[in-house]
Amino acid sequence: MGNTQEKPAGSGGGRADQYQAPAGSGTRSRGSTETPHAQRAPKKGVANGAQRDVSLAGGGQGARGSPAEDTSYLDAPAGALPPHLARLKNEGNRLFKHGQFGDAVEKYTRAIDGCAEAGGDDVDGLFSYRVNPSQIRIESPEDVCILYSNRAACYLKDGNSTECIQDCTKALELQPYSLKPLLRRAMAYESLERYRQAYVDYKTVLQMDTGVQAAHDSVHRITKMLIEQDGPEWRGKLPEIPAVPLSVQQQHRQKPISIELAQARAARAAQDEVRKQEAQFTLSKQKGNDLVKKGHFQEALEKYTECLTMKPDECSVYTNRAICLLRLNRFQEAKQDCDSALQLEPGNKKAFYRRALAYKGLQDYLSASSDLQEVLQLDPNVREAEEELEVVTSLLRQSLMDSSAHTARLGMMLHIQTYFFRCPLGLMSLFWIDTEGKGIKQVWTRTVLIQFWRKKHLKPST
Repeated sequence: MGNTQEKPAGSGGGRADQYQAPAGSGTRSRGSTETPHAQRAPKKGVANGAQRDVSLAGGGQGARGSPAEDTSYLDAPAGALPPHLARLKNEGNRLFKHGQFGDAVEKYTRAIDGCAEAGGDDVDGLFSYRVNPSQIRIESPEDVCILYSNRAACYLKDGNSTECIQDCTKALELQPYSLKPLLRRAMAYESLERYRQAYVDYKTVLQMDTGVQAAHDSVHRITKMLIEQDGPEWRGKLPEIPAVPLSVQQQHRQKPISIELAQARAARAAQDEVRKQEAQFTLSKQKGNDLVKKGHFQEALEKYTECLTMKPDECSVYTNRAICLLRLNRFQEAKQDCDSALQLEPGNKKAFYRRALAYKGLQDYLSASSDLQEVLQLDPNVREAEEELEVVTSLLRQSLMDSSAHTARLGMMLHIQTYFFRCPLGLMSLFWIDTEGKGIKQVWTRTVLIQFWRKKHLKPST
């Protein structure tokens, strides 16, 4: 495809009669003979639009005679661009890397204008720029395409999405199915909320390279927006998505990738795996929650177990699974899940409360009371814990009375054993029992009388 850009009237890069290529610059010649004018050793020249000494090494003294910074990067190869335009491109690249986007735009613009001023013609279907007909001939539009694409990147960084779209379109006219201009134009469309055009460009990018994670993420994001904007028939309102030729797809796949790109792709793959696992975890947990609400505790138990295989350090899953185990009367396993939750979060109220229920099921009423008191210490407003504490206290009293009723009578009153314990308010309370079955007498009825009950035995205080 030929160059559709009109020839701008501009200055910028030096003209052919002002430019002399340094030896070994890498410019291409097609068997032309050098003229005496071309063989002349330059003393002064125009480089980058400013009068200065031309140095073959690209370094030396600056215009003011002071030592200049290393400018060897300016002479780096830049495709088939003539050296003076290549230097402008390299300057633009360096400015872009340092965040000086406006200055970079100026350099790229001068390079583009320099190509246009030199004159372009279409010879045998090849886009051709002739900076000096006897020396240089650029046969590919790829280099000018890159200049437009680079300038578009500057516009995008500066928030000038309209100019970015125009430059990307020009780049694609020169080099159809060029990946970077497509991706940058898609980003610019998205920033202008032109979601349909952005969607088409992102999908075109993914036809060429499925590893562009930014395109994948944007497609998912824009799909949601288009559904909200256009409803279920959103696909019918999209512009036609071009089919990328197989030859172009293979060309992109066969390009050797750099170490940095390989590392970036590996990092993206790892991130994808984490995201996928996180999504699966969230889905399984939500299914478990829904099953609990429906009373399907065995199925919910299986979903929570799935979650723990993916994230074994998730406290909430242990407390949720404990609910299922409690409802299935698997009290020992419920206690173990609450223990695991408390190892992860020592102040978890739900874990204390559900472990108290597990202790209650195991008939360890004193341990149940202890956990309920912990709940009330963490949050005195948990009404369920207060109510359960009353129930557990009653069960403890009954257990003590049942135990004392079966105690063998020894024919004499055993010594009254005295016990102390801590109530939720931190007070000390005193109670005793007589082991001949006369029941429990409590001194301070305000507090709950259970802390050292273990397996239906009371331990005397020391």
